[in-house]
Amino acid sequence: MDFKLIITSVKQEYTDTVVDAAKAAGATGATIIHARGTGIREAKTFFGLSLEAQTDIILFLTAQSCVSKILAAINRAGEFHKPGTGIAFVLPVEQTIGLESQMERFEEEQQSH
Repeated sequence: MDFKLIITSVKQEYTDTVVDAAKAAGATGATIIHARGTGIREAKTFFGLSLEAQTDIILFLTAQSCVSKILAAINRAGEFHKPGTGIAFVLPVEQTIGLESQMERFEEEQQSH
């Protein structure tokens, strides 16, 4: 089976909405990592302390056949059309282990697409 990793970076207030939308679109789960980042715009400061918004990195491991639907759901839920709300990208996955309990679900998802 061909797997892909969808990596999404969103502001924390969007995390639950994005995860719920991705699951409704076929994602079987997510890993959430709390982070902070920097972008084109400099972070606002208050007495020299950064006021950067915290972000979450959300990882979705999914079958290739589900990627487009999940990515579209993430885009809508995360409001990525607005500047600074988040990004998402997809990477190929060479090998996996530990997915035996989810293989039946992945195969069902692949057959339905």
